[in-house]
Amino acid sequence: MRIVHLLLTSSFAGSERHAIELANAQSQHHEVTLVLRRSVRSGMPGGYAHRVDPRVKVLWVGRWLGRWQARRLVRQLRPDVAHAHLSDGSKALGGAPDLRSRVLRVATLHMRYKPQQHAHLDALVAIAPWQLDAIPSPLREHTAQIDNWTLPYRPAADARQRLRAEHGIASDAWVFGSMGRMERTKGFDLLVDAFERAALPGAHLVLVGQGAELEALRQRNVPGVLLPGFCEQPQDWMAAFDGFISAAREESFGLVFLEAMAAGLPIIATETLGAKHLSAALDARMVPLEDVGAMADALRAMYAQRPHRSNRSMERFSIDAKLSELEAFYRRETALAGVEPCAPKMHQR
Repeated sequence: MRIVHLLLTSSFAGSERHAIELANAQSQHHEVTLVLRRSVRSGMPGGYAHRVDPRVKVLWVGRWLGRWQARRLVRQLRPDVAHAHLSDGSKALGGAPDLRSRVLRVATLHMRYKPQQHAHLDALVAIAPWQLDAIPSPLREHTAQIDNWTLPYRPAADARQRLRAEHGIASDAWVFGSMGRMERTKGFDLLVDAFERAALPGAHLVLVGQGAELEALRQRNVPGVLLPGFCEQPQDWMAAFDGFISAAREESFGLVFLEAMAAGLPIIATETLGAKHLSAALDARMVPLEDVGAMADALRAMYAQRPHRSNRSMERFSIDAKLSELEAFYRRETALAGVEPCAPKMHQR
C-alpha cells in the first residue's frame, strides 16, 4: 500500500514516538511517506526527524501554512491511506473532502475524540475502548480499537550506573521515576507535592521530559527531585529507576506504562482511563486522581517494601501484532470507501 502519515507537531513525546515507530515499521513492506514540519529537522531544538527510518520518504511543510501544504501534498501523492496524528494533521485531512473515495483519510485518537478534528474523516483508530463512546455512530462503524505497542526493552548496558553517577545518585539509593511531556495533565506538580510530603530519607524522584511546566518545577528546588529534561533514550532512564510513578490527571492510554512494564518496574498510577484500561496487565497500585495524600502513602509503601523488578508478558503489545491489525483495518476501510490499494512494496533488507 501507499501510506502517508501527517505529523504536524513541534516537539517530541509519546504520540510522536508512536507515529514515527509506525511509519518506520510499515516501511518494511509498504511505500511510506511522512509529512513533518521543518522545525523538527535534525539539529533543530526539539528536532526529531533523525528518528525516521531511511526507507521512509520525508516531506516538509512550514509552520503557518502547514495544514494547507500538507493537504496539497496528499492530493499530489494520491496514496491509498493518509493517516493523521494529533490536531493539525487531523484538521488538514478533514479539510479535504475532495479526497473522499480517492484516499482513505484516517486519524489515530492519541487523546480523545474531538469533533473539530475528527468528524469529517473517513475512519478512526482508537487506542483505548473508553474513547469509542464519544464517537458518533456512523463514524464509530468505521473505527477500530487497537492498543498501543512498545518496542523491545534494550537499554545501554551501563545505563543505570552511568546515569546515577552523572547525577550524583548513589548506586543503592531508591529512585522513583516518571517521564512524559511536562504539562498540567501529566500531574508532575502533584507528584512533587506527594514526594515532598512523603519525606523519604535518601530517596530520589527523577522526572524526565520537556514542556511548559519544566522551569516552574525546577524553580521549586525540592530536595531529592531531579529534572534532567528531554532524553533521547528513555529506556536508559527506565534502567536507572527502581519504581515508576504516574500522577497524571488524564491519560488516554499511557505509552509510558508499556515502557515501564517492559522494563519490569513496579508501578504506582493514578486512576486515569488509560491506566484502568491497562490495569490487568499493569499490576500497579492505583491511586485516586489528584489525591496528594494517597500518592504520598503509596510512595512510602513502595519505599518500605522495595519491590524487585518482575518479568511481564508483553506479547499483547508487540508492534508486529498491532501492524497486522492496522493493515487489516486499512484494507477493510479502503474497500468500503472504494479506494483501490496498490500491491505491497517489498523492501530488500
